Amino acid sequence: MTEQPRMNVESFNLDHRAVAAPYLRIADRKVLPAGDVIVKYDVRFAQPNVAHLEMPAVHSLEHLFAEKSRNHSDRVIDFSPMGCQTGFYLILQGDHSFDEVAELVEATLRDVLTASEVPAANEVQCGWGANHTLEGAQQAARTFLEAREQWGQVFA
Repeated sequence: MTEQPRMNVESFNLDHRAVAAPYLRIADRKVLPAGDVIVKYDVRFAQPNVAHLEMPAVHSLEHLFAEKSRNHSDRVIDFSPMGCQTGFYLILQGDHSFDEVAELVEATLRDVLTASEVPAANEVQCGWGANHTLEGAQQAARTFLEAREQWGQVFA
């Protein structure tokens, strides 16, 4: 494969063949005009171009993590799924150590494991309320947590 041109989107410049999911990495860091810092983390659940999460599990993890993570941190700005269905982007306000972010992810995923329902999984609060699976979200969370020791190793 020939060298690809540099792109504006950080993840488009990442060689997805070289990473080894699951992992947690800084994907972007911005200092805003007023001096505030926001950091985007790549929370990769599945090996790119090899595996992916099914959409109902992605959708349910998004709801669960977005809701539950805010019980652990007031710095959470967003938790958004990747279109490729291999992970999520966690956006936090301020700089944090790897260990702090990993603790937030771990605590939140442990909450996912004990959840009895997917929050806001209904027609009033969600644009596709029927497209959820608590069991699928919990299985993905369990698998990610079982690999906790390798979250810091991005590349094979």
